Formats: sequence, C-alpha cells, structure tokens
Amino acid sequence: MSASNAGAQAPVSRPFAVTHRAVLAITLPMTLAFLTTPLLGLTDIAVAGRLGDPSALAGLVVGALIFDFAFSTFNFIRSGTTGLTAQAFGAEDGTEMQAVFWRAVILALGIGAALILLEPVISVLGLLAIAPDADVARATRTYLFWRMFSAPFALINYALLGYVLGRGQGTLGLVLQVVINGANIGLSILFGYVMQGGIAGIALGTVSGEAIGAIVGLAVVMRGFPADERPSRRRILDRAGFVRMIALNRDIMIRSFCLLGGYMLFTRLGASLGALTLAANGVLLNLFMIGGYFLDGVATASEQLVGRAVGAFWRPAFDRAVKLTTLWALGLSGVLTLAFFLAGNGFVDLLTTDAAVRATARPYVVWAAVSVLAGALAFVMDGIFIGATWSRAMRDMMILSTLLFAGLAYALVPILGNHGLWLAFDLFLGLRGLTLLAILPSRRRQTFQRFAPA
Repeated sequence: MSASNAGAQAPVSRPFAVTHRAVLAITLPMTLAFLTTPLLGLTDIAVAGRLGDPSALAGLVVGALIFDFAFSTFNFIRSGTTGLTAQAFGAEDGTEMQAVFWRAVILALGIGAALILLEPVISVLGLLAIAPDADVARATRTYLFWRMFSAPFALINYALLGYVLGRGQGTLGLVLQVVINGANIGLSILFGYVMQGGIAGIALGTVSGEAIGAIVGLAVVMRGFPADERPSRRRILDRAGFVRMIALNRDIMIRSFCLLGGYMLFTRLGASLGALTLAANGVLLNLFMIGGYFLDGVATASEQLVGRAVGAFWRPAFDRAVKLTTLWALGLSGVLTLAFFLAGNGFVDLLTTDAAVRATARPYVVWAAVSVLAGALAFVMDGIFIGATWSRAMRDMMILSTLLFAGLAYALVPILGNHGLWLAFDLFLGLRGLTLLAILPSRRRQTFQRFAPA
C-alpha cells in the first residue's frame, strides 16, 4: 500500500516492536549531531575575530543573524520529509519513499533559488531592522551575498537528513552532519583565515561545506535506492503528493513563526525591564537552548517511530513510541534541570565576566533550569505530531499557546517583573506540550479508525 493513497482502502497492518534501544538508536546520534551545530558559529566568530577588523566581526554576526532568520523559515523541509518518509517506510512502500525524497529535493532547489534571487531584498530589510553603522553594514552585505549561495545546498541537506531519519538511520544522519559541519569549519578557516579571504572567505567556506555535504549525501542515499522501486517522473510530480507535502510544510512553518514570535516577545518584554535584565535573560536562555539540543534528539526519535507506526497502521507501536519517547524526554529533562539548578551560577559566570550581569542573572537561574523540564513534553509532542503528519492540529495548538503566553506575560510582568516574565515563559513551554497531549487521544483514534472497513 502506498503511503500517498493510504485513504483509498483499508491498509494491511505491519506489526513491529518499539524498544528503548530503538529510541536510543536515533536519539543518541542525533543529539551528538545537533550538539555540533554551535561549533559552526563559534568557528566563524573565532576566524572573524582574528581578522583585525571589528567591523568584519560585527558584520558577520549581523549577517549570520539575518541569514538564519530568513533560512529558518524553511527548516520544515527536514521535519516534513522525516514524517512522510517514516510513514512510507512503515507501509513498506519503497517507491513512495524515493518519491518523497525527490519531491523534497525539488522543493529545496526551488526555495534555494528563490532565496538567492531575493538576497538583495533580504539584505536591505535585515539591515533596516538592525540598523548597524556603515562599516558593519558593508561587511554584512558582503557576507550575505556570498552566504546566500549555500541556500540550495543547505536545503538539499535538510531533505537528505529528513529522508535518512525517516528510515531510522540515525547513525547515517550523524555522519552526514559531521561531514557538513566538519567541511564548513575546515573550509571557513582555510578561505577566511589561511588564504586571507576575510568575511567573504568565511562565507564561501560555508557554501563549499554545504555543497560537499549535499554531494556526499546524494551519493550515499542514491546508492541505497533499489532500482526496482524507482518512481516514475509522473509519480514524483504527483499533484496529491506535492499538495500533501506543501500543506504539511506550510503548517510547520506557521508553527515555527509562532514559536519565534514567542521568543521575540520574551526578548521585547525583557528589554522593557532594562539593559541589564535583557543581557541576563540572553545569558540564561542558553541553558534552555542547550537542553533543547538534547531534547531534539528524542523528538527526532518520536518523529520516526510514530511516523512508521502510522504508515504500518499498527497502533501498539504508536502507543509504545509515545510512551517511551515521552519517558526519555521527561527523564532527560529532569536530569538536565537538576544539573542546571546546581551549576547554573557557574554557567552564568562562564558566559559573562560582567559583574552586574552576573548579579542580575542569578535570581532567575531556577526559572531557566525549570524551562528545560517545562519544555520537554512540547519537544516530544512536536515530534509525535510531525511523525503522524497532524500538522494542522499542531499549528492550531501553537497559535493558542502563543496567544495565552502573550496574555500571561503582559499580565504578570507589571506585577512580578522579570520573575513574571520567566513564569509566563515556562508556562508557555508547558502549555505547548499539554495542549498537544490533550488532543492526542482523539487524533490517534481518528488515524487508526478512519481506514477501518464499514
């Protein structure tokens, strides 16, 4: 049975077991892969910092911020591809798996080309929003011009990662991420520092690294495509398949915008409390971000296992995947919360030497530590809903949670100050998970009953 025409007839159940080992086989390598990502930014900053030009360093920071903001809009290609591939994998439909992959690549190339063409507009809008001085703006434009050429390759890498994760190949996903990130780091150092290419060289290093990752990834993935399961051009360009992928990706994009809006509101209200509070909150949010890298690994496991269970039409595997990934997320977040609670002050001291910022941050360390536990359920529920391709429900619950967060924040900040802001933020994270958990039973019932014969 094809995953794309699953609604046409009652599917055949394909039982399989979900174990702790299966969860960890994806969680551990992908956690390591996600943890390598911050090394890219640190390397670029280190190289730019050795150019002897403060404007170049500032331009890189601003340019990377603008690029990441524009580019993060399209990170749905990874998660959307994972969910659809996992369902085809569960249905044992190799042809549909390949078709999903090629649709994602086509989408990646189209969006990547559009980003290159729109680079001047993105650059202008970004500089208007941040308003740096003339020298920094000049460096920013240089960085963005060259860096934007990485967009098609980077998006193809998202499609590649989504495909291998959808098949449960967490180790291969880690290898591909190491190749991409390793090439990025090495070539940015080579072009930017050794060959004295400056900020343009750093950007070209990233472009080259993404291109190498895409070439290697395509070669590895395509080598594993069985010839007898190769989809026709008509199958790849199937309108229903593309509509399903675009609708899924649209909902994930809206969800991401709402999440970004929540973070921006947190930053805006923190800024209203003064520069020291803003700086302290920025330092403390790193605790949540570090926790997020670990929880993303569990969320990825839930995407694959839940998607496979839906494609296999096997509810016992679905229930087991939900239970185990939730347990791992809560357990891991509990350990991280305790560690951050005990070592949070030392972490703050590591990130900043400013005595005033340190003193301002310390009363709120407990809130930052709790944020990891508060957000654990949201991470795993996002993975479950993406794997099951319940994107519309996930989008709607995110919109609701964001609106509730805004109301709570504006109500609590005037009364409790920054404590109120952190309380509202932690409640926002908790609401994201709880609202999805509340509707999960009904969505599960619909998914596993809708194909049952009358």
